[in-house]
Amino acid sequence: MFGLFFFILFAPGVSELLCTSSDLDISYTFCDSTAHAFMFNLTPCSTMNKSTWKAALSWIPRSDITFLKIVFNVWYDGAKALHWKEVLCSGADDEYSVCGTLKGETIATAFDIKGARTKFPKGNYNIILQGFSEDSEKNMIMCLNFTMIVKQDAF
Repeated sequence: MFGLFFFILFAPGVSELLCTSSDLDISYTFCDSTAHAFMFNLTPCSTMNKSTWKAALSWIPRSDITFLKIVFNVWYDGAKALHWKEVLCSGADDEYSVCGTLKGETIATAFDIKGARTKFPKGNYNIILQGFSEDSEKNMIMCLNFTMIVKQDAF
């Protein structure tokens, strides 16, 4: 099964079904109170496919991206399963194309998500992805709340 999901997010608090297949449902909402111009697509819409997911992102930030820290939290059936932090942009020798983007410029990038190689157990996953413009995590510039429902075990 090969699926595609695509979305453009503009309003906070709106929950949308992004992807549905026989084995997977993914929906999103913003978890902060501000609207964003954001587009994302991902293929395939399945946990059963052994290949890497292909993702494309387009985003117009409301502030300069000289520093960017990403915080990624995953809960599985209500229990915290993963907590990951990474500074993507520090202002010196940055390797990511989003670094140095100015307020109002469009970020357009494509990347692989290797999690598709993981066999996800059946259940409910809550994924919070936050972006901060400084290391102390006080100035959040983006926050997305994804719900992923795996409908059947892959093993």
